[in-house]
Amino acid sequence: MENSVSDRGPATTWHLCWKAAVGRDLVSSPKLVEMITDRLLDAHQQRGRALLYYLLTATEIHVLSRVEPGDSPREVAREVATIVARWVRELQGVRGPVFADRYRTHQVRTDAELKYEIRMLAWRPVTTGQCSKPLVYVNSSLRTTLGLRRAYGFESRTLLRVFDGTVFEAREAMRRLIRHRPSRSDLREWELNHGLAIATGSAGASFGLAREVGGPAAALVAASATQDIDGALALLARWVAHRLELPSGDDLSTVPGAVGTRARALVAGLAVQSDLCPAASVARYFDRARATLCEQMTASRGRPADRQLLGMPVQLILDELKKLSKRPRR
Repeated sequence: MENSVSDRGPATTWHLCWKAAVGRDLVSSPKLVEMITDRLLDAHQQRGRALLYYLLTATEIHVLSRVEPGDSPREVAREVATIVARWVRELQGVRGPVFADRYRTHQVRTDAELKYEIRMLAWRPVTTGQCSKPLVYVNSSLRTTLGLRRAYGFESRTLLRVFDGTVFEAREAMRRLIRHRPSRSDLREWELNHGLAIATGSAGASFGLAREVGGPAAALVAASATQDIDGALALLARWVAHRLELPSGDDLSTVPGAVGTRARALVAGLAVQSDLCPAASVARYFDRARATLCEQMTASRGRPADRQLLGMPVQLILDELKKLSKRPRR
């Protein structure tokens, strides 16, 4: 029986993701790939569910799932994870965990977000080194949706409706969507937001800093030259220096007096409120005492001019930095 999702109903779309435990290979044999794919299809046979897209790689399972009210992605995940884990253990003959952690979910709220997810998932096997082009990778629903492979039970029309027009027109629109490789920063931001990578930095205790980041913090890390926490702090420092009209080459850790104190407190305030890193890490980055920097952050929040800077959305900060980078250097 064909799955259907009412266009009028308030269905929700979710990206579910599982990461394999170290040493596990989720596509180690064609038989295992077929079994996992069948399980994903079976988990969406319940009325009101639709499997929009799936991707299997050696270390990840990705699913774009649409569910109606009264259902949840947790129920879908429950019908997948336990059974798949048992099959992997049986086929590979190795006990122990199959998945590195609990599955992750990310709600996809608009058609634009859905198309963004599709584009990133189409390029995921390429960016992880498993193929050279999206259309040659076989362990996903992409080729089926584009009419390059038999369906074998996968219903692609629900996803194609997002692109409007006839089936042919929708497929052409989808081809245009995935034609060009996403930028390095877009790929990094997507990875961080979906928990597929962690942000690292040297400003941590003893052995450095490693933490999960998302939202504004992920955008900062992805936009930086080094794509790590230190690089994100460098971006914030550059923006603060620009706003305080400090010389562009100045290292804020060496700027003396009240101006330097204010600048470092602003960087710390922006880093903490965006959940990029704790104040202690910013203190190490600037080679300052954490307690002193925290006092300066408190004072900074009490100044109206600083509150205005601290209230600047990260995306606007990044936009200003882009414009700044295009100016000719004096």
